[in-house]
Amino acid sequence: MRTPKPFQISSETTDALNELCRSTTLPHGQIMRAKIILQLSEGMTPTEVAEAQRTSPKTVHRWRNRFEEEGLNGLLERPRSGRPTVLDKEVVDRVLYLTTKRIPEEATHWSVELMAKYAEITPWQVRQIWAAADLRPHRLKTFKISNDPEFSDKVVDIVGLYMNPPENAIILSVDEKTQIQALDRTQPGLPLNPSRIGSRTHDYKRHGTASLYAAFNTLTGKVIGKVAARTNSKEFLSFLKLIDRRTNSDKDLHIILDNLSAHKTKEIREWVDTHPRIHLHFTPTSSSCLNAVEGWFSQLERRALYRGVFTSVSDLKVKLENFIKAHNAESAKPFKWTKPASQILASVERAKQSLQN
Repeated sequence: MRTPKPFQISSETTDALNELCRSTTLPHGQIMRAKIILQLSEGMTPTEVAEAQRTSPKTVHRWRNRFEEEGLNGLLERPRSGRPTVLDKEVVDRVLYLTTKRIPEEATHWSVELMAKYAEITPWQVRQIWAAADLRPHRLKTFKISNDPEFSDKVVDIVGLYMNPPENAIILSVDEKTQIQALDRTQPGLPLNPSRIGSRTHDYKRHGTASLYAAFNTLTGKVIGKVAARTNSKEFLSFLKLIDRRTNSDKDLHIILDNLSAHKTKEIREWVDTHPRIHLHFTPTSSSCLNAVEGWFSQLERRALYRGVFTSVSDLKVKLENFIKAHNAESAKPFKWTKPASQILASVERAKQSLQN
């Protein structure tokens, strides 16, 4: 019996190959080659490696030889031989025209297969044309241009608070997350294991809802929160009073709000008039992205609500309050706004011109 030729690699090369094996983005073939080299270095025979990787001994020998000749670079993909496919300009123009100016009869948007059918080319050619033109018909973004007559002034005002806050002042971004559901699962979920992702039942029990008022301090990243049974002017006024008590009375309060009617009632205006240190700044309509607390609400949704199990509204309230405490103690950091008001206004103006064309 032939004795396998000794095969050894350095510790640095082993680390590099292990890194390739852990990748979730590299082609499967390249990961398999890295595993072949690692298993050979561990003393496995080419036949054993071939069985483990479900390939042939000939393939194992080929990649071993290439690795010995070229090192890690020998495991990379190489361009295939042959003359590349040349697409006629008329074909390219037709695909681009159909993609941007027409809609298929049997669907709301183009897929690779549909375009290949209409343009009478292969799906691979469609992908090449779309990639070169940076076209992604399967994706869709939402937008809405604000019609607020004071849009420019409000943008300049709020962005100015973020980028150049007044001295001796606190900047608070305030909003309410309404109708948070206390959802409980009908059965316990299955735990996460090395060979299995965590899971939960598709159905659930409803135990009611609660709403969360939140004031996000842009200078520190900390949050003042209040869980309420409903959202109305009375509850909002109560939250403003809580903010007033929980903040330094020697500093001005600049509070950024959206245009909810409950934020503008007579009672709210009268109370603010009696507290001269408090200044309300309203975002333009259809411009929730200017309210910094929305980013914190997104964190709350991902980290505490989406996978949360709540046996009652009281349980939901406790967990919301605990999340706020943990955030303030461990995760709070100053909010940084980087886009100047002039850039935002210019972008909106371009969008309006695009809609008119």
